[in-house]
Amino acid sequence: MSNPAPINTAVILAGGEGRRLFPLTASLPKPLVPVGDRPVIEYPLEQLVRCGIVKVHVAVNHLADQIRETLGDGSKYGVQLCYHEEALPLSTIGPLGLIENLPETFFVMNGDVITNIDLRKVGASHQSSGAIMTVVVCPRTERIDFGVIETDETHTVSAFIEKPSYSYLVSSGIYCMSRRLLEVIPKGRRFGFDELVQSLQQRGERIHTYHFDGYWLDVGRPDDYERANREISDIRFDIK
Repeated sequence: MSNPAPINTAVILAGGEGRRLFPLTASLPKPLVPVGDRPVIEYPLEQLVRCGIVKVHVAVNHLADQIRETLGDGSKYGVQLCYHEEALPLSTIGPLGLIENLPETFFVMNGDVITNIDLRKVGASHQSSGAIMTVVVCPRTERIDFGVIETDETHTVSAFIEKPSYSYLVSSGIYCMSRRLLEVIPKGRRFGFDELVQSLQQRGERIHTYHFDGYWLDVGRPDDYERANREISDIRFDIK
């Protein structure tokens, strides 16, 4: 069997309003809020370039002209940029329906993710899996600041756990997709990632996961935005 073709195309989703970051986003689109001394969207864009991407489609909506003016045609980053503007907000996955002639396999990445992931490994995992989509998932642990009581069916205490921790996996906003996935995305209406997963599962499609425990941060929340600005000077972006 011949080796799959290298993946050289990606989509950055950059249309969100960033309401949770208001008032920072009162006059700036969320992808342009500063982390360190740079717009946050430059971090995922440059990570894509490090991993061999040569063409990036940027889905824009809120204050789209500012994003175009900041990023230009992509030549200063060593990549070709193409812009696709939503007439109406299309949620997290709907914008993919605006983009024609996507290749057989491509990456999709949120415009406010900071990470040192090696997307080439993600792509290889996806292509060998035979799945229609690969979701990069990251481990998270939450500590409950209370004593947790468990009861049985008679409401009798069966266990008491003092301030337990729970571990789970979260979607990172980084995906590798096969082109046939586009068949389930409706044109011109909102369509979220949750709806995509449900639609694919209903069709019996396999969704693969790639587990990543390197640096990953979604700066769409105020706490994570502040953390990114504290840590950005110490992050090593060598692909991992």
